[in-house]
Amino acid sequence: MLILQDADHTELFAQLSAKSLASGPEYLTAGREALVRLLADPGLLDTVKLERRAGGYTRNLVFGDDRITVYAIVWSAGSKTSIHDHHCSCCFAMVSGALQETWYEAVDKTHVVPSREFMRNAGEIACMLPTGPNLHRMFNVSDEEAISIHIYGYDGRSRASSIDCEYDVSDPSHSQ
Repeated sequence: MLILQDADHTELFAQLSAKSLASGPEYLTAGREALVRLLADPGLLDTVKLERRAGGYTRNLVFGDDRITVYAIVWSAGSKTSIHDHHCSCCFAMVSGALQETWYEAVDKTHVVPSREFMRNAGEIACMLPTGPNLHRMFNVSDEEAISIHIYGYDGRSRASSIDCEYDVSDPSHSQ
């Protein structure tokens, strides 16, 4: 079920979808601007029922068409994604709480090593193109729930996920 179906949000997402045909940097700027507008709404998710799952995260479909898919993701305490790369662009904003984002560098086709770590706090926005590799993991390291909005540059009706490949952390004795 779609959430945020009011005219203002539908128009915002329709404009962003049209911008997805633009150059990469122009599209990421439009994605960032859309997320800034969403975060500026203090009651953004107050009237919607978001699905939650203890010990995991849930994707709640906000908007989708043949170019973009937008989710409100609810992260329970301790939930995390796999280490993954995306087949499409990805912009996200932290609505509430905080997530640890770890970036990785590939050592081969299936193994990675950590390279950088960020705490993504409420109000923060990050965007990336699939020019990769953009290997990362999102992890709610707190005892509190976190909520983020993610805009992916793909048709969620034709593919179940924005994840392209998943990776394992390399064993220190692993040779390249």
